[in-house]
Amino acid sequence: MKGGQTKSEATSTDQRLKTRGRKKKTPTKDPNKPKRPPSAFFVFLDDFRREFNAANPNNKSVAAVGKAAGVKWKSMSEEEKAPYASKAESRKSEYVKSMQQYNMGLASGTNRGEDEESKSEVDEAGGSEEEEEDDD
Repeated sequence: MKGGQTKSEATSTDQRLKTRGRKKKTPTKDPNKPKRPPSAFFVFLDDFRREFNAANPNNKSVAAVGKAAGVKWKSMSEEEKAPYASKAESRKSEYVKSMQQYNMGLASGTNRGEDEESKSEVDEAGGSEEEEEDDD
C-alpha cells in the first residue's frame, strides 16, 4: 500500500474512483402509459408521406420526404391546415381521457401489478440476507 495507506483505505479509494464516472440510471418508462398524440403537422405528414412515396417510388431518402413536407406545410394557408388541426385536436382529447384513466389506475394501484411483484422478490431476498447477518 503506497503512502502508508492500509488495505481498507486503498479499497475505499478504488471504489470511489470506479463509481465517480458512472451516470445515474434513468427510471424505466411504464409500457402501459398512453403515448402523446401527434401534432397537426405529424397528422399531415402521415398523409403527405403516402402521397410522396406513391409519386416517387424510387426515393429512399427519409430526409427528402421530411424536407418536402416542411416546405409544403409552410406554404399552406390556415384553411388548408384546418382538417389536420381538427384531427390532432380529436386525438388530443382521446389522449387526455386515456391519461385520466391511466392516472386513476395508478392512484388505485391497478397498473403497478408487475412492479409490486418484482419489488416483493427483492424484499424477500434482502430480508433473508439481513437475517443471516444478524445471526453472525
